[in-house]
Amino acid sequence: MKVSEQLTYQFLMNLRKFISQLSISSQYHLAQWLASLGYHHIPKRKNLARRNLMRAFPNQSEGWIENTLKNSYQFFAYNFIQFLAFPGVWETAQYDIHGKDVLDEALKQKKGVVFISAHFGVWEMLGVWLGLNNYKLVGVAHRQRNQGANKFFQEQRELSGVKHIFRKEPLEKMYAILNENKLLGLVSDQDAKKKGVFIDFFGMPASTPKGAALFHKNTNAPMIFSVCVRTGFQKYQLEFLPIIAGDDTTEKITQAYTVILEKLIHAYPEQYFWFHRRWKTKPEKSN
Repeated sequence: MKVSEQLTYQFLMNLRKFISQLSISSQYHLAQWLASLGYHHIPKRKNLARRNLMRAFPNQSEGWIENTLKNSYQFFAYNFIQFLAFPGVWETAQYDIHGKDVLDEALKQKKGVVFISAHFGVWEMLGVWLGLNNYKLVGVAHRQRNQGANKFFQEQRELSGVKHIFRKEPLEKMYAILNENKLLGLVSDQDAKKKGVFIDFFGMPASTPKGAALFHKNTNAPMIFSVCVRTGFQKYQLEFLPIIAGDDTTEKITQAYTVILEKLIHAYPEQYFWFHRRWKTKPEKSN
């Protein structure tokens, strides 16, 4: 690593130590301060998120949009502080599990599981629960450009026992995960540029990664869509939902779990990560 990357790693380790020593109440108040800082002083991201909310909820009032935006800042600021405080915050976490039998039955097929999630809810705590309960999750992650940051975030995520590989690694590694009857974790809700498949998301075409559908079609491994919703302070609801595909096309499979995600967003709009350009890529116009 470069000296600057080593300094990044050391800074994050020191920040982790500092936050871990705070009470949960103090961590919460620090997150509120960070949320206010981001909301008032980083207009580019705020304006992008506001536009996304307006596109997704065109019939909502300006006040509703702004309130949801503020709540989203607070939600994800606390997610970040909570992540830095791993593993200390795990002890007080309370989980309400829906569909564990779906996950267990899928693993009995011995084909692995195409495990799909999204930038929704507290996805880091989803990984924590899986790791602590001895489910063999290997998530496909985006490699950070800064090696120091990459090392820190990977170490934090793997404290519970989950593992990671990175995008652009050989596909054989990902198929091997399924062959070993593990969970291949895919976060499949960001703009996939021209390589993606266009499906309907809040009434608009959205380029979406097609990897989950292709892994299923090539292996017949069962697919599960899963999220972790925050329902209260240190209270979480985990959902494990089967995606029944049959001989469906890549588009239909991708649309099936996107419909589930959209319903969850309608129920908890502040828990979706509105800060990325979800509708950036436009479908090519037919002649």
